[in-house]
Amino acid sequence: MTHNGRPGSPIEHGFPHLPTVRASITALFRRLSADGIRAHAMSLAPADAVFDPSDDLYLGAQRVASAVVRTLRLPDARMVVSFRPMEDAATVELAAGPEYFVEVNDRFRTHRRDLAAALSHEVAHVLLHRLGLRFPDTAENEILTDTAAVFLGAGWLLLDAYREDALTHQRFGYLTPEELGFVLAKRAALFGEDPSSWFTSPQAYEAYVRGRAVAERDRRRAPLAAAGPVARLRYAKDRHAGAVSARGAAYRFEREDGGPPRVSFPCPVCEQRVRVPVRGRLRARCGLCRTVLDCET
Repeated sequence: MTHNGRPGSPIEHGFPHLPTVRASITALFRRLSADGIRAHAMSLAPADAVFDPSDDLYLGAQRVASAVVRTLRLPDARMVVSFRPMEDAATVELAAGPEYFVEVNDRFRTHRRDLAAALSHEVAHVLLHRLGLRFPDTAENEILTDTAAVFLGAGWLLLDAYREDALTHQRFGYLTPEELGFVLAKRAALFGEDPSSWFTSPQAYEAYVRGRAVAERDRRRAPLAAAGPVARLRYAKDRHAGAVSARGAAYRFEREDGGPPRVSFPCPVCEQRVRVPVRGRLRARCGLCRTVLDCET
């Protein structure tokens, strides 16, 4: 499995992969369960990702790889890290384990600060391989891998490796910086984290803020009670008009066999659709992540 991260290549921005990112979060909850997701409450500590220039190259790489493995809760997986000239940042040989061979780009011999970012993606590949979780499309599967790395506690490093200025153009992974920020903000809201102090790259922090804004809007979408007045007014108009769904809105109205109307909408935590009766103020529990949601239907 290859992992891109080519300095100087054009950097895509925005949220072009957001539907696949959302589907990836749902897939992780379905495969790991709500309890399994919450077992990943501890993010990789910034101190554990530091690879000092004075460290022995191979011992330092093994130490960082071991920290990523622990964060992604793969204690019986051993990463054997080697370096060679290659186009991509890193690649991992997926096998039965417990040893996995990770080859990383020779440039990490000297540019060591981002080695942990490259390893976070590759170890996430190993985790998903062991879980038997993958998407059929190769590009979507790489998006799933980035999403898993970030949502399960190690992939904030992928965002911190993003740098873009007059001299440097670098990003790792397959998500845009803003999408990495979106996933990180979803995780931060779930676990009560504040990752803003972890960033060494100013551009990474700015991308996190942009992604966080989209994640926060998810928590204010109608019919959630936190929705703002404009969203609530639009929802009320769509409900009274009997629209099945509204253009650009995440909710859908449903009526089965003449029964009472119901509305479905994505859970702001796990993205699985929640179906509730259209009957005013109520509390709903998501069946997948077990989040209790205040709704005004």
